[in-house]
Amino acid sequence: MNMPRIAVPERRANARLPDAALDRWDSGIRSADAVGDNVISIYDVIGEDWWTGGGFTLRRLDGALRQIGRRDFEVHINSPGGDMFEGVAIYNKIRDHAEANGLTVKVKVMGLAASAASVIAMAGDDIEIGASASIMIHNCWTIEVGNRHDFAAMAETMAAFDANMAKVYEARTGKAADEVAALMDAETWFSGQEAIDAGFATELLPADRVKNDPNARALAHAVRAEKKAERAMLLAGASRKDAKATISELKSPPRDADADAVRDVGGLDYAAIAAALNKHPLNTGVH
Repeated sequence: MNMPRIAVPERRANARLPDAALDRWDSGIRSADAVGDNVISIYDVIGEDWWTGGGFTLRRLDGALRQIGRRDFEVHINSPGGDMFEGVAIYNKIRDHAEANGLTVKVKVMGLAASAASVIAMAGDDIEIGASASIMIHNCWTIEVGNRHDFAAMAETMAAFDANMAKVYEARTGKAADEVAALMDAETWFSGQEAIDAGFATELLPADRVKNDPNARALAHAVRAEKKAERAMLLAGASRKDAKATISELKSPPRDADADAVRDVGGLDYAAIAAALNKHPLNTGVH
């Protein structure tokens, strides 16, 4: 398909994951097909995840496309979304690479393609989706700190971003702009057949093409807890830089630290950290 590029507004902040997407993400769902060297697997949050050291980024996509070269390729997705700026850049890169080289792209939604991951899914010429998989579209989420002028500027940026994303959904589905906007406003979830009926996917993925890897399931739990801690720190007034530095210190003790002491504080409970931070006056509405 001749899908449009997405114009990207100037970055003012990182878009964040909606709680519903994290709660419904089963990170253990994978492709049962043998993964060849022309398959790009997106089984993580979108954008650099500096809490876990993971995340699917534009840099990772660039490396995969260099290896694939001028061959048709597949993109396998099970992701709750993440940084919308990064997701849009990934979508644009996939389409640019395919169109410049006359290639066909097949997307397979294994488990979840939510938020930024749903945008990436639209880059496929064909989009297969598991019967129990989901696609979720919504307006961009973020966290802003500042005065009313900062919030007004952020609202303008997000409105432009939402409009640009809507154009991609419109092109894919053939729906009118106001109908797509209403679906985004409502944070709409589509199951496999519903996504096909609505035009967001083209066919069902056979059940034997999907498997569940128990060794990978723990990723969603870790990311879920860490994102809650991240949000709590930001709402408590920390900058992203300070939050990153704090968690890095917690996860990486000094080289000269006593080994027994390190073991005693190992396996940090990020959910507990988030709960404690949520008691901060800025998070409870008490000022």
